[in-house]
Amino acid sequence: MLGNEREKIRHLLVIQDLQGRRTVPLQETTYSLGRHPANTIILSSRSVSMQHAILLRVTVPETDQYGFQIIDGNYKGKGSTNGLFVNGTKCFSHNLRSGDVIAFGSNQAQAKYYAISNISEQAFSESFDVEDLSGFLSEQGSPANPFQTLAIDPSFELASESALARLASFPELIPNPIIEMDLEGRVTYLNPAAALKFPKLREIGTKHPILTGLLSKNNLEKNSFVREVEVGTEVFEQSVLYLPESDLIRTFIIRDITEQKQATAELRQRDRLLQAVAEAANYLLGEMNYETGIDLALAVLGEAAKADRAYLFQNHLHPATGEIVVSLGFEWTHPSIESTYKYWQNQPYQGSGLARWYTVLSSGKSISGLTQQFPAAEQEFLIRDGIQSLLLVPLCLENELWGYLGLADCTFERHWSKHEESTLLTMAASIIGARQRQQVEEKIRYQALHDMLTGLPNRLLFNELLNKTLPNVTRNGDSLAVIFLDLDRFKVINDTLGHTLGDQLLQSVAQRLQGSLRSGDTIARWGGDEFTILLPRVNDIEEVTLVAYRILQALEDAFYLQDHELYVTASLGIALLDSNSPDAETLIQHADAALYYAKDKGRNNYQFYSVSLSAKNPELLTLEKSLRYALERNEFTLHYQPRVNIITKEITGMEALLRWQHPEMGLVAPSVFIPLVEESGLIVPIGEWVLRTACIQNKIWQDAGLPPITMAVNLSLKQFRQPKLVETIATVLEETGLEPRFLELEIMETTAIEDLDFTKTVLKNLQQMGVCLSIDDFGTGHSSLSRLQLLPLHNLKIDKSFIQYLTQDVKVAHIIKAIVTLGHSLGLKLIAEGVEKEEELEFLKSINCEDVQGYLFYRPLSVQKATEILESKQPT
Repeated sequence: MLGNEREKIRHLLVIQDLQGRRTVPLQETTYSLGRHPANTIILSSRSVSMQHAILLRVTVPETDQYGFQIIDGNYKGKGSTNGLFVNGTKCFSHNLRSGDVIAFGSNQAQAKYYAISNISEQAFSESFDVEDLSGFLSEQGSPANPFQTLAIDPSFELASESALARLASFPELIPNPIIEMDLEGRVTYLNPAAALKFPKLREIGTKHPILTGLLSKNNLEKNSFVREVEVGTEVFEQSVLYLPESDLIRTFIIRDITEQKQATAELRQRDRLLQAVAEAANYLLGEMNYETGIDLALAVLGEAAKADRAYLFQNHLHPATGEIVVSLGFEWTHPSIESTYKYWQNQPYQGSGLARWYTVLSSGKSISGLTQQFPAAEQEFLIRDGIQSLLLVPLCLENELWGYLGLADCTFERHWSKHEESTLLTMAASIIGARQRQQVEEKIRYQALHDMLTGLPNRLLFNELLNKTLPNVTRNGDSLAVIFLDLDRFKVINDTLGHTLGDQLLQSVAQRLQGSLRSGDTIARWGGDEFTILLPRVNDIEEVTLVAYRILQALEDAFYLQDHELYVTASLGIALLDSNSPDAETLIQHADAALYYAKDKGRNNYQFYSVSLSAKNPELLTLEKSLRYALERNEFTLHYQPRVNIITKEITGMEALLRWQHPEMGLVAPSVFIPLVEESGLIVPIGEWVLRTACIQNKIWQDAGLPPITMAVNLSLKQFRQPKLVETIATVLEETGLEPRFLELEIMETTAIEDLDFTKTVLKNLQQMGVCLSIDDFGTGHSSLSRLQLLPLHNLKIDKSFIQYLTQDVKVAHIIKAIVTLGHSLGLKLIAEGVEKEEELEFLKSINCEDVQGYLFYRPLSVQKATEILESKQPT
């Protein structure tokens, strides 16, 4: 390798002019010399012409070496003003030999030519800075003239100086880059255009795109070919020619086709975007679902634009503060990009750094640019989302900025074209059109499904909601209720005071009714002065009763309309989802039947539908038949409602409540099957099962170490009247191992007073046994405490109907206070049922009522839930 290096002949030109001395290695094919700055070698002297001479590399015949020929004049053949002198002799051209001295018109600008061999690359580089070059070369052992042993034929000089000039001018003057490379990958020639266009080509070598692949066997075999090559962002058409006689590859840049390629790409991109807009418009127009249409449109747009994100932002008022905020409504992202949906919800403009967006977009202008060009506050949002460039266009609806449509690139800093912006604006117009269409459709649907006077759902929407709710309720084993409401004597008001005032009254009634319902309940105007109400989540009948009470209470206050003070009441019919009312149509029919029953009862009240309101049907017979097998099929279960001490909040007892889980009908409401149990006589065996199950459960809790409590069990009239009641209770207590003092038997007030002597006898026997005795639902039987004082009672339970009116009616409050006072005077413990509100609890506490039951503390609980509650109350 070193030998090859030393055998190589290298060429130097040592210049001496007014600027001093300098050494120029001759490595190119041609050089221009003169005073003009555009020359390859600039000579500093007034005696030198602007283009004084040219150096032309020539191959030594029959060798692989080359020398240099110097020619007087410029590339066009025009000679210099003061002539060219080589070794003191004026000449038009001369084949240079090492040591030749060249004078350019005078001695102010001279050059000495050296051809060097037998020298290393390092020593050759060092020679550039040596003052005494001849002495340096002698030290390196380089011969004075490496060509002295070569037989140089002077005929290789060209015929004339002008011909030489024209030959040299071709590669030097042509504006297209020309490059030559030998078969070892070394660049042997660059014309000025190539040196200017690709300044680092020589040092990059075959790794440069212009030279890459030219030495491959396939390309060499082609002899000549044309190809396209990309250099950075530019694209060129390149001609390549293999010169086997010189072992060179010459490449010629035919033309720069960058703009053509860009134009073609832009045209292709424009066509792609236009097609995307058309396709997206079809989605927006064709899709019945507006949201689906937007999703499809954004996907088409994002893919066609080759973006990383395409999204739609919507302006709206903040649900809490009421200020204008923006949220990301729809988003399409490239599979490699993470969604930013969660970050763009309820984002305020003011104080967040996005106020400029709102101002610019509101004016109808677009926002476009690289992230680094955005204000610092906006950059924080974009950098968080990995965005490097962003394009936003406004979405204006009825001259208001409704939102904006955007494209973002997370891969590179992309400059969005005017055509891309125009496409996005066209897409925005399509989306606005789809939004307006949606609003019109929503308005039409709203008008079709709502009552125009009250704004409530109409009969059509109510039926739709009811039919949608039924499958979910049935599947989950829940229940629901339908209430049919009719205003009492509304026709009188309408006929006497006019329809205008009647309409205003209906509007006011609708507002009050809405305010009395629970969240999730639906009220609809059925027609005229009739309303229907859907209670989709019902756990027990008490919930429905409470809603019905609130509705009646909401109508108690006067309505003040057009200087009139109007009072209106309502009658309510209620149907529960059960075997008697299993579908939407039947539910409404039964609620309507119950409504007329309420009117027969004197109006201004509510009534539940029961089988007694209509002739018994096959469904009712099926239900009765099922009841006869329910006990042996283990379809019954007990729920437990805790009793709480007002002062300590501790659970002092549980009331056992019967529930029936029918295998086909689901959970049957107690109000439906309890009357059937009573009528059929099945209450006796079922009641004994309830008693035994409740005692067993209480003993289980005690054995588990839970605080001992009293278990309350209701006795119906038929149970209480059975001859062997006392013996049955004694047997159950003995078999279950529960101490009698932890069992509380409750009898209705009406049961107690029906035959006082019989009641007194039975209760005394139970008292002697040690069982706790209570009167349930006191106040419903219209008896006096003076009559009940004859009975051996322990507890008195105030009926929930009193508690419901406690905070609304002062008279009721006085009655309850009197009951508590008299009860205490008789040594009875007072228990209030149906406590729902804190104010009810506070009043009962103030009059020294001991215990309460109700939804304020606990609903009826499954055995598992009741156990968890008791365990949580254990002292730690």
